[in-house]
Amino acid sequence: MASDRVVVYGLSTEGYSIACQMAINGANVFIIDESSQSAISLKAEIAKTYPNVSALKEDEPLLAMEPIDVAISKSQYLFFAPRIRKTGQETKTEVHSKFKDATSSLKKGSSVVYTLPTGIGGNSENISLLEHVTGLEVGKSISYFYYPLGGGNQPPKVIGSYNSKQDPALAGLLTNSKKEISFVGISSAEHFHAINVLSRFSSLCSVLEVCKFAQDDNTKTDLQSDDFQNIFLDDMVNGLYDLRSLGTSFEGANTLMYLINGSLKGIDGYIKRLIDEIRATLKKNDLKASRTKIALSWSLDQYEMRGDKIEMLQNLITKLRDYIGDVEAYEDPNLDLFHNDKTTILVICSKFDYEHLRKKKDNDLIIIKGNPLCEISHKE
Repeated sequence: MASDRVVVYGLSTEGYSIACQMAINGANVFIIDESSQSAISLKAEIAKTYPNVSALKEDEPLLAMEPIDVAISKSQYLFFAPRIRKTGQETKTEVHSKFKDATSSLKKGSSVVYTLPTGIGGNSENISLLEHVTGLEVGKSISYFYYPLGGGNQPPKVIGSYNSKQDPALAGLLTNSKKEISFVGISSAEHFHAINVLSRFSSLCSVLEVCKFAQDDNTKTDLQSDDFQNIFLDDMVNGLYDLRSLGTSFEGANTLMYLINGSLKGIDGYIKRLIDEIRATLKKNDLKASRTKIALSWSLDQYEMRGDKIEMLQNLITKLRDYIGDVEAYEDPNLDLFHNDKTTILVICSKFDYEHLRKKKDNDLIIIKGNPLCEISHKE
């Protein structure tokens, strides 16, 4: 395995995680940091020492580097795992631009493993682009695989492969247990991923929509089961990129589009409800907007492939500032946020932040959990 060079394009959380796994398994791994335009050699000892991108970036260990085009031209496997920050139609443009950059130096006999979600039929476009950029024919002189990472699910159980071609070496790179990973056609892999995404969001939005009708205290108390309490805004946004990608796969009014649009509306409806709950809390406690601060606690991973959570946080800040001027986001729950002369409404957006913040006591602090019931969990 060590003779096969593996290059991961994108210093993303998902890309780094899979790069570490392969390095520890004995592969010769390079990972490309787009911001520095260099390919970093990732040895097993580095992978074991630095469990995530933040730790690697903070310590900045001295690592062997080489130019991106050189690293890619020598690669047997190229994993495409960039960070995407644009939204809407711009997303497609950004992804295509990065994919061209990543694949232009590939040589005959190499393989591309595409790890972003594409929706149904999206890989056909990628294959056409790959053939155009490299001048090589997929299935003959270059190979293409689909393996969507992240988005709220476990790693895929299957690898999508052009013409269902088996690749034992790739399976070996991606297997970190005794369980074998199987190859299916690319279309099949797209369908499996679509089912996972839709199942997850349909289930989530069922909870969100029903919880809207929990108005009286008894019902709210009864519904505060572990399942509902531990779903936070952070969980709701997981995989939104995947859902939107699916939405671009279909045209017209069909049942799948109803499911997709219904899920997107369910998330939007929850955001509106959370804002309404914050406004109601001000009214109930006779708080003036000018004397109130909104603190949004959401520890975000800045290196995730998808930018959904960062976008959602900015969206929430913008909407809240229509009502209250002093709105601030905090991404470190250990910071002492609350020493000011205003009443603070703390909105906790993830389970991680809740675990760190629920012990805090402050006389002018109201806590709202960003979960399906919008619980006011602590008030002095």
